[in-house]
Amino acid sequence: MLRATPFHTLALRKTLLATLCASALLGFSVQATAATYQSETGTLTVDEIVGGLQHPWAVAFLPDSQGMLVTERTGNLRRVTPDGKLSAPISGVPKVWVQGQGGLLDVELSPDFTKDRMVYLTYSEAASDGKTGGTAAGRARLSEDMTKLEGFTRIFQQQPKLSVGNHFGSRIVFDRDGYMFIALGENNDRATAQDLDKLQGKVVRLYPDGTVPKDNPFVGQQNVRPEIWSYGHRNQQGAALNPWTGTLWTNEHGPRGGDEINIIERAGNYGWPISTFGIDYSGEPISESKGKVVEGVKNPFHVWEKSPGVSGMAFYDSSTFKAWDHNVFIGALASEELIRLELKDDKVVHEERLLGELKSRIRDVRQGPDGYVYVLTDEDNGKLLKVGLKVEQ
Repeated sequence: MLRATPFHTLALRKTLLATLCASALLGFSVQATAATYQSETGTLTVDEIVGGLQHPWAVAFLPDSQGMLVTERTGNLRRVTPDGKLSAPISGVPKVWVQGQGGLLDVELSPDFTKDRMVYLTYSEAASDGKTGGTAAGRARLSEDMTKLEGFTRIFQQQPKLSVGNHFGSRIVFDRDGYMFIALGENNDRATAQDLDKLQGKVVRLYPDGTVPKDNPFVGQQNVRPEIWSYGHRNQQGAALNPWTGTLWTNEHGPRGGDEINIIERAGNYGWPISTFGIDYSGEPISESKGKVVEGVKNPFHVWEKSPGVSGMAFYDSSTFKAWDHNVFIGALASEELIRLELKDDKVVHEERLLGELKSRIRDVRQGPDGYVYVLTDEDNGKLLKVGLKVEQ
């Protein structure tokens, strides 16, 4: 039988104290042990906060250590309590079209949540005939007891509704000025990404109530949707505001190859399907494509010629783990990994793949207030995981 020496006991107490202090910032209880995996920046620690989620899609942190909100694609919005318990479904959520990749998708809190308690959702919505659908967004007030959404109002509809169950996107991001951006998919109808009279394959820019700012780039143009901020996107699955520059970044799935990160600019054309680094699933070229680089089209900031199936994205700007400073974390659905990108002078200088041992589709990635990285696994029995680096003694 091994006995702990005074040195080992002190080291254990220090490690446990550091873990508890970080957890207290967020308010979650932690287990005494965590799974560990090796990485280039140190030993990863992975704690399961909660399991039993049905294809979770997005997570948002409530203020003042009140827990998190998590969407399930099947149509439920739930709260994860500070002690790691999963609530009953929150009532007042809109009816969603659960078809293929569709369902309840992103969740984001209002920038003024502490005053207005507004929660924003994106979801797939059926057309009147029930045969096709598109992405919608809405908002409602979260009740004080956090058991229901009050007064849900739809504030955006993707028109026309062309999806039979594919490529809905979508992510919500608020910028520093309070504008709301929604990153959308092209409903697997390629040519529509270039059609400015349609909302497929676009990033739209709105006020928080869904109205259109008068300074949007296409306002007043005939046969052009005024909501559009950028276009030529395929299926955007991740979006985040760069905390150092204030610019909007999105990522999107390519076809067979050609997953991209794009830095979104006003009125920018990001190419799909006339430019792509991917090919069709059949192995043939994309019929509309004119090549990887096309004049007048924004080139991707970063591209994977072999698709990892990119999803949720988070910039790391906490001081908790110095080794992750100026990194970007991205979920990977197809390769079942967490991708870590190192940035320097606005360039990707290194990439590392993490958590492949879990063999789980990573759907969403967020940095928590405690500086840990939180990920959702997209499964029938999905999990919310807390990822950090082990404190070395």
